Amino acid sequence: MDDEQFVLWQSLLEDRTGMQLSSERKTFLETSLTMRMREIGTASYQEYYQRLMTGLAGEVEWLTLVDRITVQETCFFRHHSSYELVKKYCSDLITTAKEKQHIDIWSVGCSTGEEPYSLAMLLDNMLTENAAPHYFGITATDISLPALHKGRQAIYGARKLLLLDPELKARYFKKVDQNQYQVVPELRERVCFAQVNVRELDKAPMSDMDIIYCQNLLIYFRRWRQREIVSRLVERLAPGGMLVLGVGEVIEFEHPLVQRVQYENTLAFMRK
Repeated sequence: MDDEQFVLWQSLLEDRTGMQLSSERKTFLETSLTMRMREIGTASYQEYYQRLMTGLAGEVEWLTLVDRITVQETCFFRHHSSYELVKKYCSDLITTAKEKQHIDIWSVGCSTGEEPYSLAMLLDNMLTENAAPHYFGITATDISLPALHKGRQAIYGARKLLLLDPELKARYFKKVDQNQYQVVPELRERVCFAQVNVRELDKAPMSDMDIIYCQNLLIYFRRWRQREIVSRLVERLAPGGMLVLGVGEVIEFEHPLVQRVQYENTLAFMRK
């Protein structure tokens, strides 16, 4: 792939998804494209590009390619400190807002479901331990339809569960074969998966969220678009709601509607 072709593919990805592919990831792009081209029998980058531009078949193929490029390796409870902050926030919310009976959470860039199910396990376990009569619901969104399908299936290999607390594993997973486990129905029904492109958050119906959890997503965008996305998410928070981001993903973000949450090794903002 020459530099001119790389710029063409960079522009296509950014125009359609908002994601910026740096020059350091040129090899990654070449590998992803080559593997897919080999699968469908396409001979050149230009031929594949034209295929993506052509009709309904091109639109379907684009979804497959986006899945290859954007879906990253993830795991349950990936950033411990952030989940501890969520637990503390929800505990305080239950204690101070006696009249509030429902907790609404949005997992942005949920990939194959590990993040929203981690949040669901945390909430369900905490509410059960405290005998709190609250209900919670989690909306999990991603741009990748194949990733969302995997999230709805909620079936994970044994390797994914290696670092999971044994009590949580026993309570929230059922073994389906020698090397795979599925999230129990009671927890799956608390998570609703939907396709959302973060470039089009103005079209997303979510509002008045108590928690918005968005990690390991913003690193793929230019700084100005990062701020645009975070500002859109802030607008979707309920008063007193909390936005949790990945540490270091956004530098010196300020917004008149939020203030920084002081909690060790986390990056979070609370709506005023």
